[in-house]
Amino acid sequence: MFVSRDSERIATRAEASILHADLDSFYASVEQRDDPRLRGRPVIVGGGVVLAASYEAKAFGVRTPMNGRLARRLCPQAIVVPPRMAAYAEASRKVFEVFRDTTPVVEGISIDEAFLDVRGLRRIAGEPEMIARRLREQVRTEVGLPISVGIARTKFLAKVASAVAKPDGLRLVPAGGELEFLHPLPVERLWGVGEVTARTLHEHGITKVGQLAELGESPLRALLGPGAARHLYALAWARDPRRVETGRRRRSIGAQRALGVRHREPDEIEAYLHGLIDRLGRRLRAADRLSRTVVLRLRFADFARATRSHTLAEATDHTPTLLGAARRLLADAMPLIDDRGLTLIGLSLTNLADADPFQLSLPFEERAENTLDTTLDRLRERFGSAAVTRAALLGRGEGLSVPLLPD
Repeated sequence: MFVSRDSERIATRAEASILHADLDSFYASVEQRDDPRLRGRPVIVGGGVVLAASYEAKAFGVRTPMNGRLARRLCPQAIVVPPRMAAYAEASRKVFEVFRDTTPVVEGISIDEAFLDVRGLRRIAGEPEMIARRLREQVRTEVGLPISVGIARTKFLAKVASAVAKPDGLRLVPAGGELEFLHPLPVERLWGVGEVTARTLHEHGITKVGQLAELGESPLRALLGPGAARHLYALAWARDPRRVETGRRRRSIGAQRALGVRHREPDEIEAYLHGLIDRLGRRLRAADRLSRTVVLRLRFADFARATRSHTLAEATDHTPTLLGAARRLLADAMPLIDDRGLTLIGLSLTNLADADPFQLSLPFEERAENTLDTTLDRLRERFGSAAVTRAALLGRGEGLSVPLLPD
């Protein structure tokens, strides 16, 4: 139960005025909006891998990114539709227009969710709960999609509140009622509690957030380590001083390709790696960024995951340099892939820096504007991403390009 002595633990604003707005089952909701025959029926977006599932399909245990065969076994009556990325990108653009019409302080998290700071809008727009209700109605009317909104004094609690409110709901965590709302929830609601951490906590009888909070940080260190203990203990007492930030640049960019369960030869896997690097390099240059670290992400046939990374001597947007690092990582991981099978390959470019101003390296030369990379970028921008492709990808395609917030 929340009592006054704990109020000092919550270092935050005086009122609940941070909104977390999250579209419900976004891809599937767009499909149901655009095809009336799908409304009220279980819908799965994607074939080999579930990219999204409607709440009707989720009721049967279908989840993202579940294997498509398993999803169809769980829900044989589901309607499987191919993804339409352009439609999702357009729907996201319209929703963010509503967000920015609501408040100028919007922090996009992904194409289907954002934090909004409505503090200081009371005189012109009403109480935060009234603003949230109006936002939900505007998204429903203008974009035709359901959206859930959480309201709280911190970003963390606002996000938890929107999740509790799903589907298509609104949840206010009033100032002073944070711990009363948070402590009865399962520990899985805390950021950073995945399957492994949850299993460890459950083995020690900790299933609720309140139990974790009362345990204390020192005993948690023995269970989870100092970093995780400090992080989770702070969240369990609703400590989250982060502000809603606008204009914050992406710290990494990534892309992935689902491969299904059948065996893939090494040359085919490497071809997909080439395609991912081409896609990421194009995004990197379009955003005027440079990357210094290449991260390879793998998911095996037993659903276990592995990550490998390599940091370059200097940041670059040069595709062959990035590809060379990625190929070395893949070569090192190939024995593991041969042994365990591969169902997904992903790449991320991290340690991003702005390309301008650019630190010149010896010999001092300006960056060339007529490189092969820039020529290919212009061709693909004008004629489409499939206009020029690597020979190794012929007949295999580039894979899905998931719509993202601007880099």
